[in-house]
Amino acid sequence: MAHNKILISVGSNIDREKHTRTGLLSLKCHFANLSCSSVYESEAIGFDGSAFYNWVALAYTDISVAQVSDTLKQIEREHGRTHTEKKRCSRTLDLDLLTYNQLVCSEPVLLPRAEILYSAFVLKPLAELQPEEVHPVTGQSYRQLWQQFNDTGQHLWPANFTWREV
Repeated sequence: MAHNKILISVGSNIDREKHTRTGLLSLKCHFANLSCSSVYESEAIGFDGSAFYNWVALAYTDISVAQVSDTLKQIEREHGRTHTEKKRCSRTLDLDLLTYNQLVCSEPVLLPRAEILYSAFVLKPLAELQPEEVHPVTGQSYRQLWQQFNDTGQHLWPANFTWREV
């Protein structure tokens, strides 16, 4: 079994049902023992766009942080993402590595990812999937962080979505 535990935030607001399902299949091809949270729906923040589907995946791997990051970018490209777009815009598939074990680093990517602490669409599914897991910096569980979350007007609700094979 692969030894490194990774948590990945997944989002889509372009053909979101298709990309949510095919994104899951792509992640399963690259990572072991994948499990996922419920899918949530959230409004686009910072730009005019369709609502997103957001969820968090838990998986295991033996590859390095840099290789995981490269793999996630490759999966995004396979789903039509160009990486030339600005930060806040519509996306076919957005994959962000949230944690790699309990590693805290700034290179090759910032870990743990900052959005865990301020984005409801990341923290809510993370708290559902890994409630007792402890944030590597704050030392609080994701359940505690969600319970203390200061709602900043981010609207998030369960999506009318059920997992099934594509």
